Amino acid sequence: MSMIALMGALEIGLVFALVALGVLISFRILNFPDLTADGSFPLGGAVAATLIAGGHDPYTACLIAMIAGAAAGWCTAWLNVRLNILQLLSSILVMIALYSINLRIMDAPNVPLIGAPTVFSPLIGDDFESAYLVQPAVLAAVVIAAKLLLDVFFASQAGLAMRATGANPRMARAQGISTDRMTLAGMALSNALIALAGALYVQTQGGADISMGIGTIVVGLAAVIIGETLIPARTLWVVTLATVLGALLYRVMIAFALNAEFIGLAAQDLNLVTALLVGFALVLPLLKAKANAARGRTA
Repeated sequence: MSMIALMGALEIGLVFALVALGVLISFRILNFPDLTADGSFPLGGAVAATLIAGGHDPYTACLIAMIAGAAAGWCTAWLNVRLNILQLLSSILVMIALYSINLRIMDAPNVPLIGAPTVFSPLIGDDFESAYLVQPAVLAAVVIAAKLLLDVFFASQAGLAMRATGANPRMARAQGISTDRMTLAGMALSNALIALAGALYVQTQGGADISMGIGTIVVGLAAVIIGETLIPARTLWVVTLATVLGALLYRVMIAFALNAEFIGLAAQDLNLVTALLVGFALVLPLLKAKANAARGRTA
């Protein structure tokens, strides 16, 4: 695998590290099965691409994309906590609605950004030769900042209340915590991160497309599971670190499989490779538990 291919894999892995952190909040912190990611990821991309193509500042576009993603997550939580719709069904309803909303925002199936300014433009020369190094570096800075901010937040009183809401809602309510508000805030934060990932993704790929959100939740879950399996931990800052590393490893594994000539896979096999890797990630904890149990019996 060439250096450019490796840097490209790391670039996409860093984008999906933000997705994985968002999925970590919903699935692990709040214990809320959320499929909104498949809609909020392209929502962030659609909002950012439309604003940038319209001449707006890319940094402002990313901020507005995060607000739009937060609104989507808030709607999912609102359907659950206020209307008592099942968590999974709430997220499916919002995800379906976002497909039409994204089309409305873009007013077309795709929005090109070729030649438009991006958050990476100030650091990339006119020849674009340094893009394959600059873009992963900027994304790495964003991911590190997001990870550290999440660590600080979840160590605060509000963050601990949110963690208690997911761990034991009844106990949290007994302690005077408004679990409904914590769920609304947590889901908004989760999807804000995912929408930010979508906004950055379209700027790395040169445009937004209505179908770019397909499978987002699968990638996020795979990253979380791979990270938890490789670096099992109870401390939250280690968990967020493992999630980021899981996303990077996941994308590098896909890139290696598609670029390994002896395997014989091509670009059209991407979904097959993704399914195999996700299946492996889901089975890996069970295999690891069986191996530990076998070592315990022989000891």
